[in-house]
Amino acid sequence: MFTADTKRLTSVGAKKIMATAIAKAQEAGVAVSVAVVDAGGHVLLIERMEGGRFHTVHSATTKAVCAASNRRATGSKGAQGQALDAVHALGLALAAGAERWTPMEGGYPIMVGTDCIGAVGVAGGDWAFDERVAKEAAESIK
Repeated sequence: MFTADTKRLTSVGAKKIMATAIAKAQEAGVAVSVAVVDAGGHVLLIERMEGGRFHTVHSATTKAVCAASNRRATGSKGAQGQALDAVHALGLALAAGAERWTPMEGGYPIMVGTDCIGAVGVAGGDWAFDERVAKEAAESIK
């Protein structure tokens, strides 16, 4: 085979994911940044809520890119899901690039069947909050 049929995240889908994440953060009273990327890690949407800290824009984007690349939620595990200590997590971030991999929770892939069509990253709350909001946002288009 020389070609393949693929699915992609539409702008309508990206906006739905963004709206879901922002609404969840507003309900909780937590100012976050949210990034939505396509399957290649290219930014489709990014928003920093009023009162959100400026560094969370970069964190949300990195979380989304990492989740899209690995096709799984971000966290302190390696690309193959293996547990990492702090030294290995830092080493992986340095090897992959600080904009491409993070051990921080809050990135979640957007899956259609077994295909990853993008990801969402949430930053600004604690790790459990970011993780939960990203997951709920990604799943809002299913």
